[in-house]
Amino acid sequence: MMTDVEAPATTWVIEAEDLWRIYRTGTREVYALRGVNLQIPLGRFIALKGRSGSGKTTLLNCLGGLDRPDRGVVRIFGRDLSQLSEKELTQWRRKEVGFIFQSFGLLPTLSAYENIELMLRIAQASRKEKKQRTIELLEMVGLAKWMHHRPFELSGGQQQRVAIARALANRPRLILADEPTGELDSTTAREILSLFRQIVEEEKITVLMSSHDPLVDGYVDEILPMKDGQIVRER
Repeated sequence: MMTDVEAPATTWVIEAEDLWRIYRTGTREVYALRGVNLQIPLGRFIALKGRSGSGKTTLLNCLGGLDRPDRGVVRIFGRDLSQLSEKELTQWRRKEVGFIFQSFGLLPTLSAYENIELMLRIAQASRKEKKQRTIELLEMVGLAKWMHHRPFELSGGQQQRVAIARALANRPRLILADEPTGELDSTTAREILSLFRQIVEEEKITVLMSSHDPLVDGYVDEILPMKDGQIVRER
């Protein structure tokens, strides 16, 4: 089984080689990715920046195994995602990658505690581990006092903190975040970006986020501009 095999040793968390993604509607073809090449090492906070339609979300989806490229190779910690079945990809995502979305994606009927604990329940963690890890994460994101509040009782920034804690529940080595500050005011956005910075430094994980928010520039290690499905390198 895939879950019993260690990923090959590599210096790169993310490797993308000649990545193409083409969406077809009738006779029309839309080139979302055009030969993207990318290498990202461990413990970095990287931002993909570009206008809407530049390919940021498509690239994140391909890197996270949520979508498959039409051409090219994606390796995460040395593992070629094209070699995994859909079932294996699902198992791999639960263990290796945390996802964070602009719309938070929290279950509205569950409390902050329950939204985080659910990920550990799916992973079949022990009762003791579920409780300890959930409380640990709530404290990390500064929401221990709000653990029993449901999403509608929390501010946008608090909901995003719950989403970040949930993404970290299974101790992934990679976080993929799609416009995580897109629905937040500037003050709250700064708080969330500071939290990402803290997580990268303390947890030693890699965060790759898409954004068009200028505030991001002051927090990340590197900015990768995207335009028309390509990463535009400065010459």
